[in-house]
Amino acid sequence: MASVSDTYSGNLQGMALMAGCMLLLPGMDAIAKYMANMQGMSPGQVTFYRFFFQLACTLPFLMLLQGRNAFRAKRPFLNLLRGALHGAASLCFFAAVKYMPLADVFAIYFVEPFILTALSALFLGETVGWRRWLAILVGFGGAMIVIQPSWEVFGTTALLPVLCAFLFALYMFLNRAIGNADSPMTMQIMSGVGGTVFMGAAMLLGHAADSPDFTPSLPINTLGFALLVLLGVLSGYLHLLVVKAFRMAPLSVLAPFQYFEIIAATVLGYSLFGDFPTPSKWLGIGIIVGSGLFILWREHKRNRNMSGNAIASP
Repeated sequence: MASVSDTYSGNLQGMALMAGCMLLLPGMDAIAKYMANMQGMSPGQVTFYRFFFQLACTLPFLMLLQGRNAFRAKRPFLNLLRGALHGAASLCFFAAVKYMPLADVFAIYFVEPFILTALSALFLGETVGWRRWLAILVGFGGAMIVIQPSWEVFGTTALLPVLCAFLFALYMFLNRAIGNADSPMTMQIMSGVGGTVFMGAAMLLGHAADSPDFTPSLPINTLGFALLVLLGVLSGYLHLLVVKAFRMAPLSVLAPFQYFEIIAATVLGYSLFGDFPTPSKWLGIGIIVGSGLFILWREHKRNRNMSGNAIASP
């Protein structure tokens, strides 16, 4: 049984790892927006390449470390389902960023940590105190301050990030539900297989329906090809680290740190696409960061109290 200090250390490491990944992951979405708007590639095709190159870039390394054992999942169906959910969520997000500013999409998407925390409390029995619920709600409010989405401006497209949030919350929930049954490397390979197969089927069906968001194409130049490979690398290895983070700390502890994605999204939106953050956006970002830091402070205080009580007990 893990000691209080070991649990505290694991939680801190998990939070640090999660925060770092969340600051880097929006780079994938910036690449997807660039490929759609600057190179004319459909969101469905970008999503397919994302999972295809994720599998191609991570498979040799994982095979080197685990050999054929990397494919021997104890829960293959759940792992393939993770990949399909991840593929569907990515498709919704990449379609949204084609038409909407990056920060807008993230603002709507950030109902996801709230959904994720609710799932962890309802189905995994994780304790979520009122202060943590309040911090998550405050972080959500900060995300809404960054940009106030409007049905009149975006129409039904505004529903895509909401659908993405729900699908990605289910994906993250399965990360925890699977537990230690399979190694993170096996989970990542199976996720890549599931996502690639799902998107291959989606491309066939979408193209047959003559949807412009599923038009098949190849990169138009070397830069486009390099960006798609980078997209796969970021997807493969950053999500491997996210899986590792969820083995170190509970969902309810890590969920608020997903708000950190909006920091990187705002910076990338400004530097690459000219979306200059307004004072209200900076206020929202400050609230988001503050909610994550509050969770960190509460975790430190709670574990320090537990350590004191354990030492004082006979």
